[in-house]
Amino acid sequence: MIQLTALRCPKETMMEKGWQYYYDLGKKAYEDKKMDSAMVYLENVIKEKQTFADVYNILGLLYYGKSRFDDAIKSFKKALKINPNYTEAGLNLTVVYNELGRYDESVDVYEKAKEGQTGEEYYLDPYIRGKIANMHAELGRIYKDLGHYTDAADEYTKALKLRPEFVDIRVNLGVVYRNNKNFDASLRELGEAVRLNPEFPDAITQLGLTYYVMEQYDKAKREWLKVLNIRPGDKMAKMYMNLLMGAAKKQ
Repeated sequence: MIQLTALRCPKETMMEKGWQYYYDLGKKAYEDKKMDSAMVYLENVIKEKQTFADVYNILGLLYYGKSRFDDAIKSFKKALKINPNYTEAGLNLTVVYNELGRYDESVDVYEKAKEGQTGEEYYLDPYIRGKIANMHAELGRIYKDLGHYTDAADEYTKALKLRPEFVDIRVNLGVVYRNNKNFDASLRELGEAVRLNPEFPDAITQLGLTYYVMEQYDKAKREWLKVLNIRPGDKMAKMYMNLLMGAAKKQ
């Protein structure tokens, strides 16, 4: 029998928080084997959001641990409705049916879980997409810092596949392309970042720097002047403009 621990969480505090708060706390509590706490937190999640297959699967396991078999079945079924490819939820449902002597239903679910439906896409909540995207971006940053620019570009690309509107990640992708001497790709990504957010100085500054490395000095100057127009005290843009003027004096 799973050991359950008590939760101390004032109602007034619970009401002030959003589902993202409960999602993170619930997953952490479950990992730490604080099962009662996990149940309370994750039940708060599904009051607001009914799109997380993993939440329903965990709740199913928690209900199963308390012998709340009907609730466990409902939760596993909801997990499978959201993600029909969720093999773990299917097998968990099979276990519950077996314990209840509902063998025909158990066999049916087990066969579907075994077959799977590989290659099909399923819904991912934007919040989860964002968390996964940031994980890929962090890996990209580590690879970039180590000088592994191809690997960094792969991670940033994976992040942008999940959340293409994350402009800061697109800027980082443009930078690693430039570091890897892939200037056309750098211009493409940095140009797209500026298109998505024309007032984002970092994107414009980096676009100018790519032009500078390509020895397209007039275009570099144009971009850095845009930055100074948006943010007159921008130190990076000023530094690069001084670099540009210094190079011009030497000619």
